This record gives sequence, C-alpha cells and structure tokens, in this order.
Amino acid sequence: MSEQNSTTGGSVHHGEIDWEAAERSPEFRELERAKRSFVLPATIFFLGWYVTFILLAGYAPSFMGESLIEGFTVGYALALSQFVMVWVLTAMYLRRADRDFDPLAEKAVAKALESRKGEER
Repeated sequence: MSEQNSTTGGSVHHGEIDWEAAERSPEFRELERAKRSFVLPATIFFLGWYVTFILLAGYAPSFMGESLIEGFTVGYALALSQFVMVWVLTAMYLRRADRDFDPLAEKAVAKALESRKGEER
C-alpha cells in the first residue's frame, strides 16, 4: 500500500510525517507487539536447537556418531535438520506476515498519513 517512487523504484519518503508520533500510535504498537510475539519465541527456539546440536557434537560424540541408516549418523541428521528448521521458520514467518503483519502495517501507515493530512488543513 506504499506509494512508489517512479525514479528509484523505492518507497516515497514522507519527511513531513511526525515519525515519532507514528511510532507511538496504537496501530504501530500493535504491529510491533504482534511481530515480537512471533520473532522472539521463534528465535529462542532456533537458537536452543542450534546450541543443543553444538553441545551434543562437542560433549556426546559417541551419540552423534551412532549410525541411523548405513553411515547416516545422528550428527548428520541433526545437522541437516538445521536447514529444515530455517525453511520451516521462514515459511511460518511469511505466512504470518501475509496474514497478520501486513494488514497491521497498512493500518499504521494509513494512520500516519491521516495524521499528516489532518495537520495540513
């Protein structure tokens, strides 16, 4: 819903908007709360998964070296699961962004532009 700058292809800069007031608006705060409620737990989960993998690799080499299927070890399975985890978390974030974050961002932008137009009158 942002305006496009035809010369650069990027968003138009609205220098006349009171960005601090926009940041304090209930719409923007709701957007930040919604994003934080997803990003923080997802980050903690992924970092916990990663640190567990590193600790197991360092302190449980016999467990990590156990063969699951003809030379495919627990260590390999856990290492590859890191890639799967990144793709799953990315897909979850994109879905949440489309469904929740983008509409909230549009409301926050509309509120900021509305307050600017109200001041111009």
